[in-house]
Amino acid sequence: MALVSRSKSIVAALRDAGCVFAEDEARLLIEAAHHPDELSHMVDLRVGGLPLEHILGWVDFCGTRMAVGPGVFVPRRRTEFLVRQAALTTKPGAVVVDLCCGSGAIGAALYDLLGACELHAADIDPAAVACAQRNLGPRGGAAYLGDLFEPLPRRLLGRVDVLLVNAPYVPTRSISMMPPEARVHEPAAALDGGPDGLDVQRRVALGAPVWLSPGGLLLIETSRQQAGTTAGLLAQAGLTPEVVTDADLDATLVVGAAPGQG
Repeated sequence: MALVSRSKSIVAALRDAGCVFAEDEARLLIEAAHHPDELSHMVDLRVGGLPLEHILGWVDFCGTRMAVGPGVFVPRRRTEFLVRQAALTTKPGAVVVDLCCGSGAIGAALYDLLGACELHAADIDPAAVACAQRNLGPRGGAAYLGDLFEPLPRRLLGRVDVLLVNAPYVPTRSISMMPPEARVHEPAAALDGGPDGLDVQRRVALGAPVWLSPGGLLLIETSRQQAGTTAGLLAQAGLTPEVVTDADLDATLVVGAAPGQG
């Protein structure tokens, strides 16, 4: 009861710190705290700019609480569009790879929608891989540490039905304009896509064809402004690209289809 009575002062502190959804955040912090001192510490962290999800230890993604932790990229709501688009064409039991996986929430969410799949993920950041394993392990999946395709089991060559990619696509010069929550508390490698934002996407496009099964799909998140270039990268790699958007989520994907059998 004592924790709840502090709600108004917590909301005021969060609002003064620039938290747009101060009431919702206050409620979540109060629910998560077990002691007034713990609550005070959590509020201080939030007022100091630490992402709410890092404080709580989870993010609501596609209707499920996915584990996240300090130094791990927090999946955005717009990325739920990537998961739902993948679910439209993916059959249960498919071989799914979540590349540049961060917390692994994308692959885990697709698993939940399908009911089952063979799930793999990879990231270059050890903290991300550890977090991803927490989300994938209960779903029978595995997360690997390494650069893009390099750590994936070789037995997956030519067998990946769905390749999910939310690679960094923010141009380097734009990083400084991102909210402090992102540019201070999330790893630069998860944000910085190079001079035009597409450095990692280029490497993904080049490597994807040998991993995809006949007719397999690469779904890659990008921006509306970059979509044409992203589609061109996939086409140059031999995939058939299609740009798909969701105005409500401000989400843009490019889906690249590998040639089918025969």
